Amino acid sequence: MSLKFSIKSTAIIAVLVLIIPLIILTVLSIKKPNISLNETANISHNFFQEESVSSGIPINLKIPKIGVNVILEQVGLTEQGAVGIPADPLNAAWYNLGPRPGNIGSAVITGHYGIWKNEQAAIFNDLNKLNIGDELYTEDERGINSFFVVRDLKMYKYDAEVPEIFISTDGLSHLNIITCAGAWNEATKSYPDRLVIFTDKK
Repeated sequence: MSLKFSIKSTAIIAVLVLIIPLIILTVLSIKKPNISLNETANISHNFFQEESVSSGIPINLKIPKIGVNVILEQVGLTEQGAVGIPADPLNAAWYNLGPRPGNIGSAVITGHYGIWKNEQAAIFNDLNKLNIGDELYTEDERGINSFFVVRDLKMYKYDAEVPEIFISTDGLSHLNIITCAGAWNEATKSYPDRLVIFTDKK
């Protein structure tokens, strides 16, 4: 009996000796993403580990108060490490390296602002008209809706460091929407600010 116990103990210790360093290396290798609204974020999808994948791929966003009913493209990171934006100014885009809307964590949707060359308004021109308590929802490819309520609206400079847009640690489901804001800068061909709508799942 003592011999068997000794062999088992030795085997267990050997396994622990092999596993513990691997666990430590794995933890150390998960780096916090450097996220800023100048769209030069280098975000690893490994950081956004979801507890479930119950929600499907989002294909549509509806914001009744401002008449938004928009197709969702999918974007990741650009070659420069920026968070992608939709190709069509009349579409919005789900950031597919983060959680799906309705799953644990902070899902992110981006969209355009401003008047385009054809004098057509971009999809998120009226996003600033939302108030705390307003509702919006996404629809996934299975026809299932996830409903959200506006918790806060915040304005940031385009180069602000704002990891709270992409990361949450409260174990709840959020959807954050980003668009440009401010006066068009002809010299830089961009807007100086970013408007972020923070929402919580109902």
